[in-house]
Amino acid sequence: MRTHKIAAIPADGIGTEVIAAGLEVLNALAQHDGGFRLSVEHFPWSSDYYLKHGHYIPEGGLEKLKTFDAIFFGAVGSQEVPDHVSLWGLRLPIAQGFDQYANVRPARVLPGVKSPLKNGEDIDWVIIRENSEGEYAGNGGRTHRGLPIEAATETAVFTRAGVERIHRFAFELARKRPARHLTLVTKSNAQRFGMVMWDEIFYEVAKEYPDVKTNRELVDAVTTTMVLKPKALDVIVATNLHADILSDLAAALSGSLGIAPTANLNPERTFPSMFEPIHGSAFDITGKGIANPIATFWTAAMMLEHLGESAAAARLMEAIEYVTANGVHTPDLGGSATTADVTAAVCDYLARAVPVAA
Repeated sequence: MRTHKIAAIPADGIGTEVIAAGLEVLNALAQHDGGFRLSVEHFPWSSDYYLKHGHYIPEGGLEKLKTFDAIFFGAVGSQEVPDHVSLWGLRLPIAQGFDQYANVRPARVLPGVKSPLKNGEDIDWVIIRENSEGEYAGNGGRTHRGLPIEAATETAVFTRAGVERIHRFAFELARKRPARHLTLVTKSNAQRFGMVMWDEIFYEVAKEYPDVKTNRELVDAVTTTMVLKPKALDVIVATNLHADILSDLAAALSGSLGIAPTANLNPERTFPSMFEPIHGSAFDITGKGIANPIATFWTAAMMLEHLGESAAAARLMEAIEYVTANGVHTPDLGGSATTADVTAAVCDYLARAVPVAA
């Protein structure tokens, strides 16, 4: 039997609730599949852990994570800790430390889910976010704090190596999809150095993919395309900041942030990749038992695909779509189901379905 080592980091807010639900579904899937098992180790790294110990990741923590096949992450963020401290204390050290430079965020309207767009069924996108540098490179500083001349800098960093590899990753993905269409998102009209290089390298790489249709859109303009002409887009590649924003819009247009998954990939597999739902900590519903676990289930399917369990990933997506199509919806989708209700419905479908290994 194939065994996959999974590091579970529920962290903060509803992360603890949805990761527990995700592991329940994964275990049910593995039982009925019969061909693989998950060896899961839980890590208590969270904002509460930070407040108690003074750090999110203890000494040697990343070295230990390296030994796992994948990381299943919940959400980081607390009302007790400034956002920049929590993000740079937990998620970014993992993503950057393990060179997870390709952030992959698919978006489509699941069966039974209502999009705010009248033509929402045309949404079938994959947003590729450069995940290691750009606007979130961490380059900058503050001087003369508290004085009238206080100043702060936040410098976006674009390297040829970083830009070329994310564009190549996006072209490879676009080539595998039916539309074979890749949209370059930029702001090179106003940002004349890093973004101009971003564009130039895109078109250099494009010469190697003559079978992939390309177009270029400014980041502000592409938001209108997403709303008014969703069918005009397929795979989208954008910088760290731009794709971060666009993928939240994509999730909202697909029905809810509660259904949107993410994979933070190290494509070369030198390090483990990390899989997380988009939605964040969601303080307003933490502890109420109504967090939508669908994003985590879809994220789990992406993790299984990455681990080579393609049939199991397809079975899980089948279960997700069956449940959403039958109206088992949490309040963010206009329903009254709880986290436990949705989880039980997915597990019930998996139990009734023909095992993948059959």
